[in-house]
Amino acid sequence: MTYSITKAEQELQSRREGLNLRWYPRYHLAARAGWMNDPNGLIWFDGWYHAFYQHHPYSTQWGPMHWGHARSKDLVHWEHLPVALAPEGPEDKDGCFSGSAVVDGDTLALIYTGHKFHGDPDDEANLYQVQCLATSRDGIHFVRQGMIVDTPPGLHHFRDPKVWREGESWYMGCRARDGETGQGRVYRSANLREWQDMGVLAVAEKEMGYMWECPDFFMLNGKRVLMFSPQGMAAEGFKNRNLFQSGYLLGEWQPGQPFVREGEFVEMDRGHDFYAPQSFLTPDGRRIVIGWLDMWESSQPEQEDGWAGMLSLPRELTLSADNRLQMRPARESEGLRGAWFPWPVSTLNNQQMTLLERCDAMEVILQWDCANSSAEQYGMSLGEGLRVYVDAQMQRLVLERNYPQYGLCGTRSVALNLDNTLSLRLFFDSSSVEVFVNEGDACLSSRIYPEAGRREINLFGWVAQRYYSKPEPGSWSDDFQFIRMVSLQ
Repeated sequence: MTYSITKAEQELQSRREGLNLRWYPRYHLAARAGWMNDPNGLIWFDGWYHAFYQHHPYSTQWGPMHWGHARSKDLVHWEHLPVALAPEGPEDKDGCFSGSAVVDGDTLALIYTGHKFHGDPDDEANLYQVQCLATSRDGIHFVRQGMIVDTPPGLHHFRDPKVWREGESWYMGCRARDGETGQGRVYRSANLREWQDMGVLAVAEKEMGYMWECPDFFMLNGKRVLMFSPQGMAAEGFKNRNLFQSGYLLGEWQPGQPFVREGEFVEMDRGHDFYAPQSFLTPDGRRIVIGWLDMWESSQPEQEDGWAGMLSLPRELTLSADNRLQMRPARESEGLRGAWFPWPVSTLNNQQMTLLERCDAMEVILQWDCANSSAEQYGMSLGEGLRVYVDAQMQRLVLERNYPQYGLCGTRSVALNLDNTLSLRLFFDSSSVEVFVNEGDACLSSRIYPEAGRREINLFGWVAQRYYSKPEPGSWSDDFQFIRMVSLQ
């Protein structure tokens, strides 16, 4: 099949009319129709935030990648724009893979991976991945400039360029796979077109996976942050429970030198669905990150509805005094708020109560007095398929989803100090939940698929098989200092 932007737009217009919107997001960015995965080219340009993303307009399955495109004035209300890139050249004939965007004077430049096979696509020896450039003056229509970096000798997997400016030079970080070892490579340029190979930035140790996808490299509070999505890391206890992870290393780097890491790899989001995060700077200097709110090889029930995949809320990154990366909802998310619904709950005694009969798009803010609670489990549920709760015996906050009809069951969790007050912000959308813990200490994000008639929000507090006839008044309770809910528009 021959691909083009015109054909992609025609396909999207036709498919859009037949979508089932039961789980389509109210305030997250999703494709107009078809498949979406990694965010690409997040950038502020000419008065707009731009988000590009990996996109297959022709089906709800991964296929020859295009770059979808949307823009926003406030990071939460998005306007869809025409497809920006289609695999229509010799350098990217089998897909326009992930990449980044930079502003070069009055030009918006997209740097992306051209994916192509020289021969039988079933033979990996025929795979070549090169880095390509496309430019635009209006931020909507792009002129392809062709290949700018060829595949290094002996490699085949070589992709996901992240470009940044430092001093008088542009730098490009790419991820490569040498046998079963992941590595990061660095290039330097004066003009975005001719690039000098500066060698290997970092090599994955044995436990760090065979491929580091979608790299990002930036400064935060004086530290270099190497953010990436490793493939091939083994699960260990409560860590690395997903097929692939997304996280970061802190360290030091100077041009021409290897990256010197400080500390261990840390996961950024401990939910079921978060991958390939990319960051950018706002005009006021904040570092914002957006990820793909899905996971490879996970069931996506919305595929039968004509679309698949969505992006996370924008999240502001900061570095704590003890060098921990923290993520909070970007302040722009407050612009979604409608009317508040305060709930005067103080104590639950082995009971469940309904707060809201139907939740489609809602932010919930809770503060729990953990130190004065004697309940074994207490928290919040959405319908029959989602529970977010404190497990006092494990001393963990647990996100549990149970949709056996879609093959989506299991828990993810983070450790808690139950001597402290627990503060949560939960963002519910039609098919997602994002839980922000203690002002950025942790985050859990998962896709959810509640039935149309089972979208009620409940609070509960239980003690498992500990009373003989009935609980004593005031025992086995959890104290809710406050709960506020707000509809999102």
